[in-house]
Order: sequence, then C-alpha cells, then structure tokens
Amino acid sequence: MKVIIPVAGFGTRLRPHTLTKPKVLLNVGGKPMIFYIIDQLIKDKIASSIILITGFLGEKIREYLDNAFDFKFDYIVQEEAKGLGHAVHCAKPVFKNKNEECLIILGDTLFDVDLKKLINSNDSVIGVKKVDDPRRFGVVEKNDNGFIKRFVEKPSSKEISPSNEAIVGLYYLKNSSVMFNSLEYIMKNKITVKGEFQLTDALENMISKKEKMTTYNVTGWLDCGKPETLLETNRYILQKRNKKIKSEYPDSKIIYPVHIGKNVEITDSIIGPFATINNNCRVSKSIISNSILDNDVTVENAIIEESIIGEGAAVKRETVKISLGNNSELKI
Repeated sequence: MKVIIPVAGFGTRLRPHTLTKPKVLLNVGGKPMIFYIIDQLIKDKIASSIILITGFLGEKIREYLDNAFDFKFDYIVQEEAKGLGHAVHCAKPVFKNKNEECLIILGDTLFDVDLKKLINSNDSVIGVKKVDDPRRFGVVEKNDNGFIKRFVEKPSSKEISPSNEAIVGLYYLKNSSVMFNSLEYIMKNKITVKGEFQLTDALENMISKKEKMTTYNVTGWLDCGKPETLLETNRYILQKRNKKIKSEYPDSKIIYPVHIGKNVEITDSIIGPFATINNNCRVSKSIISNSILDNDVTVENAIIEESIIGEGAAVKRETVKISLGNNSELKI
C-alpha cells in the first residue's frame, strides 16, 4: 500500500521556529514529529511506498529522513501552496495509473492509533474523533447504516453541526484512481475554499460516485500545529514513555517524565516534569518544566516554563545592582 504524507506547509502558527526549520522537524519527546509517523509505518510494515509531498525547506526533510531510516522514500515538490487536495494530487505520478489502496496521513499531526486495525476494512475509512465543539473542525455526517453521507467543513456558528465527529487527518482510501479523478474534478471546476483545493471536497465527490466510506474512532489525536498543542503532545509522549535515566547529575533534581539527550550538561538545576532537553544543551542554576529545548541550547540562571527554545539559542539572566529611592517601583 502507498502512503501519502503532505509536509509542504509553512507552519505559520509556529513561527519563528518554522522560519528556518520545517514544522515536521520540530522536536517533541526527543524526536522530530515526522519520526513517529515514519517509524510506525515501517515497524508495522504498513507501506510499500511512502510519498512525501514537500515544499518550503523540503530539502531538510529529505536530508533528515534519508539519514534516519533505511527506506527508499519518494519525494514530490508541491510548487504552489494550493491546499491539501492539490498536495495529495501531486502524488499521482507515483501510482502509475494503478487503482491501488492508499493511506493519507497529515505530517503535522501525531496519532496513537493501531493503523493495522484502521486499514482492516472492506471500505474506505476516515479517522475521526468526537469533540466538544465541532465548529472548529471539519466533521462527517453518517447515514443509518454507519456510512458517511457528507462532509461538512467547519460548521458556522449559526449552523447546527450534523455531528461531533471531527476529521483528524487519517484517510484510508480503497480506490486511489477514484480519489485522483475526484481531485481532478474539483480542480477542473475550481471548487475551492479560500482559494485552496480541499481534500474533503474530493471525498464528497467520491461519495457521489458511490464510494463507501466509514469511520474509525481515533482517541489518541495529538495536534502539533501551535506552540501550546506542541507542548501538549510533548507531555503526552513523555508520560506514555515514562522512561527514567541513570542520574548523571548529582547536584540537580530530575522530576520525571523528562527526555534528556546526549552530551547534555546540567548543574545546580531542577529539570521537569515534562521537559525535553535535546543534544548538546548546557543548563546551569535553572528550573525547566513543561518545555522543549532544541539542540545546542544554553540556559543560565533562568526559570523556563511552557516554552519552546530553538536550536543554538541562549537564555541567560544576569545579576544586576539596583539602587532605588523612596516610593519607587521596579518591574522586571
């Protein structure tokens, strides 16, 4: 089975980190987020072919994957950012006109899900999760037989949502030729949302062609699209792993769960809980919790909470001498 992973997004909500690094290479739990997707696909022997749809800084994704995995990936560049539907259509040349089944996984979202169960179906399957406020998401509406009868892209505040099953970014499609034909239909007819071709419109077209689609409930849906959700995913991964290390920092306190990479120096500090400190970092006289430090970060005399610090950055708090007169106020 072929797997399509769109990774061409700019990651604007995670700037400034994504100005110099693709979003899917941002670190959570000690690994770039794309690592967890690829690692599961290879270990579970899901994919015969993995197709990465790249764009901005795509050469960095290629460099990382080719060095991290012993697997021959296919890379296709999405020359223009025309939406998820357009990105998926870019993979068509790899299918060589064969009506193969395919799995589409969004590269900036992690899933704690049994992919083997998800694809063990006679029909196409859309991954969903029940949410409290469906107006923030695209949702599916099903008929009495449990098959999807339509897709609704972010119901408006005035519209009553037909369901609370949000589309999470996992799509198992039995008939790739029908999918590509439907993508070409919406592009030819310029069916867009805010100027972009959406995959959900193509899926809607597939249903009109009698393609049967059902749902699979995904409980472990880990969003990595914003700083706060990236930190939530980091916490989830660390808590699930719950790995303790042999203490190499006798003058510091480690509060698990944490991830501490290679060649890390920690002195007179408190690390954790939910701190990811990657390779070659230097931490002294500091407290770090619920945060992610990329490689080669230096932290001195600082308290770091709910923060993401990019590669090679330094956070240092200097001691200052102050002389204040009567009735003065100083805020630092």
